Amino acid sequence: MQIIMAFRYAIAGIIYCMRSQRHMKVHLLAALGALGLAWRFELSGIEWGILLLTIAGVITAEIFNTALEALVDKVSPEFHPLAKIAKDAAAGAVLIQAVAALGVGYVLFWDKILKIGG
Repeated sequence: MQIIMAFRYAIAGIIYCMRSQRHMKVHLLAALGALGLAWRFELSGIEWGILLLTIAGVITAEIFNTALEALVDKVSPEFHPLAKIAKDAAAGAVLIQAVAALGVGYVLFWDKILKIGG
């Protein structure tokens, strides 16, 4: 029963992020687009693996960012410079992951997209 509850709590956290975080919605939309392109261009197994790990990395970073923001808000509801650093650093981690994901998307899809257009 404990493992079932652990999964329920984890799923509740994911659902909370999906419903409440605007950036999570953007990441999920981008992931759906990338998955659609992957299906359309019939990526290899290795390419699928790279894409799925990249998507998971972005989503995971956003979930950690949300968790850290909630914790900082609980511990320091008023402005504090250290709270700002924690939030900014977590947001920076998401940005790094998202930019890296754009790079992966470029490597996986750019040539394939160009072949369609020309």
